[in-house]
Amino acid sequence: MRIPTSVSFAFLFAVAPAAQTYASDLIDIYKEARGSDAVYAAARAAWSAAQEKLPQGLAGLLPQASLSASTQYNDREIRFRSPGTADAAGQFNSNAVTLSLTQPLFRPQSVTQYEQAKTQLTQADAQFALAAQELMVRVAQAYFDVLLAQDNVALAQAQKAAIAEQLAQAKRNFEVGTATITDQHDAQARFDLTGSQEIAALNDLEIKRRTLEQLIGKAAPGLSLLGKGWVLTLPQPNHMDAWVRDAHQSNLQLQVSRAGLSFATQEVTRNRGGHLPTLDAVATYSEAGSGSGIQGGSGTDTTSKVIGLQLALPLYQGGLTRSRIREALANEERARQDVENARRSAELATRQAFLGVANGMAQVKALQAALVSSQSSLDSTRLGLEVGVRTQVDVLNAQQQLFSTRRDLAQATYTYILSLLRLKAAVGRLAEDDLAQINAWLERK
Repeated sequence: MRIPTSVSFAFLFAVAPAAQTYASDLIDIYKEARGSDAVYAAARAAWSAAQEKLPQGLAGLLPQASLSASTQYNDREIRFRSPGTADAAGQFNSNAVTLSLTQPLFRPQSVTQYEQAKTQLTQADAQFALAAQELMVRVAQAYFDVLLAQDNVALAQAQKAAIAEQLAQAKRNFEVGTATITDQHDAQARFDLTGSQEIAALNDLEIKRRTLEQLIGKAAPGLSLLGKGWVLTLPQPNHMDAWVRDAHQSNLQLQVSRAGLSFATQEVTRNRGGHLPTLDAVATYSEAGSGSGIQGGSGTDTTSKVIGLQLALPLYQGGLTRSRIREALANEERARQDVENARRSAELATRQAFLGVANGMAQVKALQAALVSSQSSLDSTRLGLEVGVRTQVDVLNAQQQLFSTRRDLAQATYTYILSLLRLKAAVGRLAEDDLAQINAWLERK
């Protein structure tokens, strides 16, 4: 169901500061943030680091080879206990080179570590995808926060100008005796209040622009404004429970938590493997040479080749293995509760976003109608003032209602747009195409 908007935001921007020759749109800002945002860059680095978990886990199942060499200078002295036997002394070198090769045959803990590496890779993919979605939401939030702040400044300035006209008229009417001093004081009070609101709006705009600068790493450019061609669109499917079911399957934070639970379960298995034996095939090739160290003797050269099996069975490690198992079981329970919390959070976020779209759509339509009514009320009140049936205060009240409605409509509109993105993010389906769809609603200048 697509409902065209009936009220333009042209007035909101007519009194805004002059736009730059070129204004960046949502996609421009997103591309800047993707290359400059520190949070996203950290997530990308974490993903790159996680890619090394798989070769590290596989290494425990592959052959291990080592080469060692040594050389020694020996100064040996031999004293014989038998009477009449001359002592002997000598200096000589001994050298050795050894090549060792070990192939694991049965190492349950190494197999589990390899499976854990696969789980960590899956988790890293989900975390990076989550960071990408969060970047899109943060960019859209910062972008429309700036637009809303600009609208509030424009509205405050327009309201101030309108009240200034009413204040000047009240002063003239008082001077000629057609109005009371009360009308002038009331207009003056509202003018002063609007001045303070303008200052607050300008301060808020500065803060919102600085927030945008934090994302893109440079001064915030001029931004494209929301045009007249944007449309109100209901969620498809228009059933909250269907979106919640999708969130249970595809929510990225939930996927991260589930991968964490799988890793914790595998950690229990790995630690239990500490009680099991290990079996390796080993092969050694060594060459050693040594002088005799005895005058007149001859040195020796030895070549040794060994191949065989090596079995190791842990018997007692001071209770270390059992302690690690208990620790792993506790961490597994913690991970299970993290999954449950992530599931509930995903469901809540999905429901909030769905209601934000559905109710936001209704609110925008209601405020569009209220804007038309408020304008009509102001026109009627001004006419009533001219014929003497309404007062200056009535006109000021009608103006206040009109500007408040315009401000509420702008805020509701941007909230509705952000809810569309958050709903897609809640079910893990937010993509650049969704940003592009919203970007098409903007008018570049």
